Amino acid sequence: MRRVTGPTDRVVVVGAGLGGLACALHLAGAGRQVTVVEREPVPGGRAGRLSVDGYEFDTGPTVLTMPELIAEPLAAVGEKLSDWLELTPLDPAYRAHYPDGSTLDVLTDTVRMTAEISRVCGPREADGYLRFVDFARKLWRLERDNFIDRNLDTPLDLLNLSLVKLLGMGGFRRLQPKINQYFRDPRTRRIFSFQAMYAGLAPHDALAIYAVIAYLDAVAGVFFPRGGMHAVPKALAGAAEKHGVEFRYATTVARVETAGGRATGVVTDSGERIAADVVVLNPDLPVAFRDLLPPSARPRKLRYSPSCVVLHLGSGRAYSRIAHHNIHFGAAWKGTFDEVIRQGLLMSDPSLLVTNPSRTDPGVAPPGRQSYYVLAPVPHLDSAPLAWRKGLDRRYADELLRVLEQRGYVGFRDGVEVERIITPADWAEQGMAAGTPFASAHTFTQTGPFRPGNLHPSLPNVVFTGSGTQPGVGVPMVLISGKLAASRITGSTQGPEQMVGGRHE
Repeated sequence: MRRVTGPTDRVVVVGAGLGGLACALHLAGAGRQVTVVEREPVPGGRAGRLSVDGYEFDTGPTVLTMPELIAEPLAAVGEKLSDWLELTPLDPAYRAHYPDGSTLDVLTDTVRMTAEISRVCGPREADGYLRFVDFARKLWRLERDNFIDRNLDTPLDLLNLSLVKLLGMGGFRRLQPKINQYFRDPRTRRIFSFQAMYAGLAPHDALAIYAVIAYLDAVAGVFFPRGGMHAVPKALAGAAEKHGVEFRYATTVARVETAGGRATGVVTDSGERIAADVVVLNPDLPVAFRDLLPPSARPRKLRYSPSCVVLHLGSGRAYSRIAHHNIHFGAAWKGTFDEVIRQGLLMSDPSLLVTNPSRTDPGVAPPGRQSYYVLAPVPHLDSAPLAWRKGLDRRYADELLRVLEQRGYVGFRDGVEVERIITPADWAEQGMAAGTPFASAHTFTQTGPFRPGNLHPSLPNVVFTGSGTQPGVGVPMVLISGKLAASRITGSTQGPEQMVGGRHE
């Protein structure tokens, strides 16, 4: 494994996102002097917080899986997850709503889920589910141990027996045909393949290795932290500060200072210089190259994931037929992905995620009120520079509200008291390349060792963390990216078999 050369005692981490925080904790546990510089007044990065008239909205991810990956950086400084976060398992993890009016609860208990699928789709489909769970569990173990939770420098690092096993399992086939081996009902096929959108691809284009996302969502379990997802970065930052990490909030880094082919520190927009032996960059990787680093090296042109429009809604209306997380599928399927990804169009028959966190934690809304998070995939700005700032944001929000009312949210629009609309233009202003919070897509040439690396190609003491680098997109992967970045600095090769409490899924 390549690692940072030269002294590594003083580390500056730019950005207090989940990757930067995980990295800071691992470095603090290894005895490094760490300073985290964050432009916002609070930690979190994309996992931020929006407070409006008594409503508390998570501005980034809303689905939390694999809490042991939060426990891992905490354990690096001797802290326990339970002392910092109160996690509630969600039951169901999701509720899927289909165009024919049927619903399917995604239950992480396999016995109950087998019964649920049998009830909705028949016993043959339930048998396929059990076979899928066995496949996906083996796939996750194989991928995590050998490809996800390790630093990969070249494609040669993949050449081992595990790659042969992965090939034998069909991991490099397309995802949708692989899912179709286990399921025949279009409803189950959708609920176990829609997660490919998280990786920036349609299920019929994504590799079957991304079935692990469905495993994490639908089998390993989904959790909700008391106080919302923003409680996760707050906990990580609190533990880091307790163990000596210095935080400089409301401080914007203008550039990385270099001399003699190495980074020597960072310079803030006020002109202050913060010296460092190593600089870790948590901003979106292409934007970090563009805005913070010398122009001597630039990442290759990347293909980006679709973006999304998010509606943060505070409402006086509650709906008894929904769960915490809800997937509302339109009648269209393959055509919907083609519109967003290939044609640069808004979905004509949208599939939507609706999260209702106040069902689980009433404290995120005023008494008697509900908070909603509505997410609709849309093209990123490079593929479709739509006129979001010229009224499209309002028109599309109205269209989404209309669709939700058609799908059972009776009187939804009239119940809205607070509304914030987030579009690709907003994501771009926040420093996300192509206006997408989902970074570069997980195509074959942007996966594993082919994804932009976490070591700068010519500055040997600049390291990257976050969704733009290895292993990729999603809260679990970003937390792992923080550990991988730290191991570039410390030389540690700790693997998943050494995780907290010996836990080994």
